Amino acid sequence: MNGRLGTYTDRVEDTRAALLGDSDADAEERPTLDVGTDDDDPIERSRRKRRNRKVLIVTLVLLLVPMLAVGGYLVWLNQIVSNNVKQSELLPNGGPLDANGNVVPQVIGTGTNYLIIGNDAGPDRQGARSDVMVLVHVPADHRDVTMIHFPRDLWVPIPGKGEAKLNASYAWGGAPLLVKTMQNMLGVKIDHVAMLGFEGFKNMTDAVGGVDVNVEEASKGDGKVFKQGIQHMDGETALVFVRQRYMLSEGDISRGKRQLAFVKALMLKTLSKDVLTNPIKLKDFTEAATSNLTVDQNLDVADMRAEAFAMRNLRGGDVRFITAPFSGFGTSKDGQSIDIVDKGRMSDLGKAIREDTLESYQ
Repeated sequence: MNGRLGTYTDRVEDTRAALLGDSDADAEERPTLDVGTDDDDPIERSRRKRRNRKVLIVTLVLLLVPMLAVGGYLVWLNQIVSNNVKQSELLPNGGPLDANGNVVPQVIGTGTNYLIIGNDAGPDRQGARSDVMVLVHVPADHRDVTMIHFPRDLWVPIPGKGEAKLNASYAWGGAPLLVKTMQNMLGVKIDHVAMLGFEGFKNMTDAVGGVDVNVEEASKGDGKVFKQGIQHMDGETALVFVRQRYMLSEGDISRGKRQLAFVKALMLKTLSKDVLTNPIKLKDFTEAATSNLTVDQNLDVADMRAEAFAMRNLRGGDVRFITAPFSGFGTSKDGQSIDIVDKGRMSDLGKAIREDTLESYQ
């Protein structure tokens, strides 16, 4: 860092010297700002004006170079994102279909729906099941964000496969089949998909100096102890926190609530001044967030940057959590423990997303 700063300072001095005509020979005669008097010689006044213009130019250069450096830094960050983020065919063709196979009409201008998929496997690993499925609805006016956790054990119809657990759709057909399954279940078009391995969550947490997560249910295991209340977590601790399941009161449902609490804490920390105004933290977070990220074929860097900028004023109270509605627990015909979908409330949830009225959904 000191070497870069020295180089930057040297360049500024070289620019100043070039503009002023400085050299070792005339270093003692560098021009200064001189107000003069009315009875100065006309030739001297002309020389003084030229010197003053040079000083003004130097002042502008010294002001503009840091601004250009910031611009260069942002270009560098943009380059990191462009180089790291991978695009893949994660979206299926077409929108949601109802039970009769008819297209469900969508309302225009009602926000954007992002599906976040998290798992322990990379996108190329066959047969992997998605452990995190969160639908993020960003309304058209960006006034808030609603994050909807979909339990992996929801028993749902999977196109071409029959009924099974929701996360089985990812194992059988990757993100496109998972998206198609969720679209049909909700009657909602999913606009974009972002897929991230758990290692990415861990690295992002460490990059921002850890996050403060609200622990609703105490637990211990895997060498960690979680007490009710706000707890500061580094990446390793956060990873244990979002993975725990069997020691929690509602198993996968409780784990989903933990995942949402963690994602909220990470999002708010990332959008805080502590990160956005710290070049090193912002660079480290950008690298961590994008080095293990795959997005759909229609989501580019410019879209991601515009969305992040539009949400820069979000506060904790602007982020709402919802668990996709289910009526209880059960057992499938083949003996699997499942979560039973509340079809009526799921229909209401889909309608609220389509019409951008989630604030009234209960």
